[in-house]
Amino acid sequence: MLFQNVCYTVRMELRVLRYFIAVAREGNMTRAAAQLNVTQPTLSKQLKDLEYELGKKLFNRTNYSIKLTAEGELLLKRAEDIVSMADKTFEEFHNMEEYSGGNIYIGCAESDSIKYLARVLKKLQQENAHIQYHLYDGDTADVEEKIDKGMLDFAVIAQNVDLSKYNFVTIPATDEWGLIMRTDNPLAQKDFIKIEDLMSEPLICSRQSSAQDLPKWFGEKMEKLTITATCNIPFNASLLVKEGMGSLLCFDRIVNTSESNGLCFRPLTPILETSLYIIWKKHQNFTPAAKVLLEMLQEEFSVGLRAQ
Repeated sequence: MLFQNVCYTVRMELRVLRYFIAVAREGNMTRAAAQLNVTQPTLSKQLKDLEYELGKKLFNRTNYSIKLTAEGELLLKRAEDIVSMADKTFEEFHNMEEYSGGNIYIGCAESDSIKYLARVLKKLQQENAHIQYHLYDGDTADVEEKIDKGMLDFAVIAQNVDLSKYNFVTIPATDEWGLIMRTDNPLAQKDFIKIEDLMSEPLICSRQSSAQDLPKWFGEKMEKLTITATCNIPFNASLLVKEGMGSLLCFDRIVNTSESNGLCFRPLTPILETSLYIIWKKHQNFTPAAKVLLEMLQEEFSVGLRAQ
């Protein structure tokens, strides 16, 4: 009974945060009220009570729209995380005693090697079609933040594992670095790209790689590079490449480099490769579905999958 009362109280508090998120996203009280299926006066009162409780103004209101203040922007980020974590927690309690379905949350770095994870997920899907998989794409910093907050069950990262925080399995393949460029770029005539080739080339790279991977390859010459843009989604960066803004340093096989797309990939020399790891928090309590996936990951990768 006590647990039920606590859950009821928590859900009541979460409801106010959901109201706030809806208004922040819609930027309009009337549309948000219709979306939430509550009256506009009720919604307005809840938000005024929230502002009073926090002692901060969250919205700047006009006759036509509502815009977040700086304090409102901060609360929106926190509220989205809180609601997401709460939903996941309630679901974990609901599914704790049964393995008939449920949800599994996975953060993924951008890599062709995700296919190894996909094969395991397919195998689990064949055994239980009622499980839903929710993938969150981002760089290592993004997915680590979410797994630390309990919003993810697993994460695929492209850097060495912090053994003080996580357990892991290693994906049995490495990603090769190279340069993605327009086919009319003079460097496209080369079979391999050397450090000297890039000293005068405008470059695009991920924020993570500019801080961790690329300095290992460029060494002291890293400071002499011309980096015109950074990104965390290679596909969007490839559009900048197509428009002639620069060439993209990234993994092979994560951007369409077919002849019809007007882009090509050339590997770096000396070779630069990165390993990927599937991590999970130490001492984590898994739902039955996530626990079965963990067992499958350990079993599949322990026998040594081969790159294809």
